[in-house]
Amino acid sequence: MRDITAKSVKLNRDLDKMLQQALERDLLVRIGWGKQGDEKPKNGEIGVITHLPEKSRVLLLGDLGECAGAMNNGGTFTLQGGCSSMLGAFQKSGRITVEKDAGDRVGQKMAGGEIIVQGSVGNETGAEMKGGFVIVRGHAGSATGAAMSGGTVVILGNTGSDPGRGMVGGRVIISGSCPPPGEGATMRSIDSAEVDELAEHLEPLGLYIDSDALVIVSSEDGPPQPELPEISITEGFEGITLVPSARDRLPSLTKLDTSSPIHPAGQEENAMTTPLPWIISTENMTGKIGRYSTNQPGLVTSAPRSNDLILITEENLSDVVGIINQCSGMVLDLTKMPAINDAEIEALLVSLYSRMADNSLVFLKDSISRVEHLFRLVVDLDLDGALVDVASAGGSRAAAALPRIGLVAQAMNLPNQGRRILLQMHEAPSAEDLLITIGAGCSAVVAPAPNDDVEAALNWIDGTLRGWMLELGINNLAELTRRNLRALDHDTAAISGLRLIGYDRPLPMWLRN
Repeated sequence: MRDITAKSVKLNRDLDKMLQQALERDLLVRIGWGKQGDEKPKNGEIGVITHLPEKSRVLLLGDLGECAGAMNNGGTFTLQGGCSSMLGAFQKSGRITVEKDAGDRVGQKMAGGEIIVQGSVGNETGAEMKGGFVIVRGHAGSATGAAMSGGTVVILGNTGSDPGRGMVGGRVIISGSCPPPGEGATMRSIDSAEVDELAEHLEPLGLYIDSDALVIVSSEDGPPQPELPEISITEGFEGITLVPSARDRLPSLTKLDTSSPIHPAGQEENAMTTPLPWIISTENMTGKIGRYSTNQPGLVTSAPRSNDLILITEENLSDVVGIINQCSGMVLDLTKMPAINDAEIEALLVSLYSRMADNSLVFLKDSISRVEHLFRLVVDLDLDGALVDVASAGGSRAAAALPRIGLVAQAMNLPNQGRRILLQMHEAPSAEDLLITIGAGCSAVVAPAPNDDVEAALNWIDGTLRGWMLELGINNLAELTRRNLRALDHDTAAISGLRLIGYDRPLPMWLRN
């Protein structure tokens, strides 16, 4: 763990302890001063002071990194300093004040509350904003209000190029110099009713809006909204089969180990138990009772059990902090997040991991088309592993994903570092699918159950899995390798790199003249 990451995690954990007492006594939490009042400013912490609960109050001295005050749920946060990008991102309610400058995308995806920056801000302030107020006393960079759908951004200074680009709602009000609006936006003069409305927000701050300010809103003749291509899997592992190693089949009473434990990277302890190499993707595993269902982990979005992983998307990012400490780990789904850079991804992970136990698993998820970037992030951010979604835009063949995953994993030395790879499928797997996945070097399949009867599905998978293991001559899944996999046809052999079944070595008559 990097020093700045460790410092950030500690700050969040310390803050959570202080907030509990402060809320009970209606006190302000002060950070950045010693017991004698001497200044000890923070410097560069990322993903901190996030998920503030309603009525909480925090005052911090120093300069922070990415995602300061993000996912605010109703608290008041004052920063006596500046910060980097994504200040107050995903804020639902509350108030954030920064006394110096802030970076790019202030208030990105925010839905309510206020963000006040006394200095200047970077590019894309209020990007994809849904509601609330952003007030900037200084200047703003380019693309202010880009793709916003609601809320108000007020820039009292000048703004850069393309303000309002791609906006479909909301408004950007600029008191200083303003270039022509971006594509999809139009410009008009402010009216007296808006001046009066803004006065309610500005006058308590000692600010005001000029009557000659300009207002940027969405235009009726803007470009159509982009429609993303369908993400799908056109073919699973139907073209791949399993073959025994040079071993005899095992007796039917042989003790078999069907588990695939998932350890934190570099550790031999604290594994998440997976009795079968299938993590069930579902909203939650609540109510699914039985010998199999109780012990088999799920990838859930709510009500996690101690053996579940929780899937983090934009939809539950703000609310998940109250339950994230109840599970084995988390998966941050980059396919369900706005486009953010590596530092911002790390900041979001820090904000969440701060509320988890030290041995919790942390995975990133992305599609097979971005597997190189995904694995690089896993290594650079020192995470436990990756969840690779086999589906891709326009359709994909699951067999083609295996060599790509294997080659990139080997190039980045993931196996030797103890980092795990999970494979996302969109339909319930067969026992053969699970064995193929293990043989290809992955730890488990993440996929939905075929129906509501999870217990029956797991029972069937267990029996079929054991039958295959007896036939393959293996006592545990760790003995499976790529040598146990064969392609059933030339096409599958070509895209998977597997040997074609029946062509392992030439028969004697092939060598005769």
